[in-house]
Amino acid sequence: MAKPDSSSKTDPAAGYDLNTDSISSGKGHATPTRKEREAANMRPLVSSDRKAGNKASRAKMNEAREKARVGMANGEEKYLPTKDKGVQRRYIRDYVDARWSVGELIIPVMFLVIILTFINNAVVQSIAIFALWGFFLIAVIDCIVAGVLIQRKLTAKYGEDKVQKGNRWYTAMRALQLRPMRLPKPQVKRGAFPA
Repeated sequence: MAKPDSSSKTDPAAGYDLNTDSISSGKGHATPTRKEREAANMRPLVSSDRKAGNKASRAKMNEAREKARVGMANGEEKYLPTKDKGVQRRYIRDYVDARWSVGELIIPVMFLVIILTFINNAVVQSIAIFALWGFFLIAVIDCIVAGVLIQRKLTAKYGEDKVQKGNRWYTAMRALQLRPMRLPKPQVKRGAFPA
């Protein structure tokens, strides 16, 4: 078979234009051997300067950890643990953060009771302990009420078959924490209930 003329751009027999780029010009260098390619791809597994390598690795991990911490605090979905992911959990967090919960005061009340138990008076100590148990009871009732309300709202919004399990427990655990200590951080103001 005859070699086509590189000067002609069309082949009349074929009826289309020939690609003359590969015919007229080469790549300009020899194909590297397998040994040369493997040598070019070889990198040491461990850096020659271990201290600098460890320092760089630690800095990179710290940066990634800080980014994840800030993302989680801000409620970014990709940084949240599995128990906090999803639109329903976001709704619960926003609803609990918008309301006043009795459980938020549990830590200050416990500190107050501990201080009162140091008073060397049996009557004051007994009153403090009974007040603490009464407060616990009120906080539990408040958590139950919040859980039932949120469950009804989620059922109305998403349908009974689509509601996640464990929402009441999630509501109670968030309602029992002080507002500044909650993670993810509250994204709504008091009274700004989600629709």
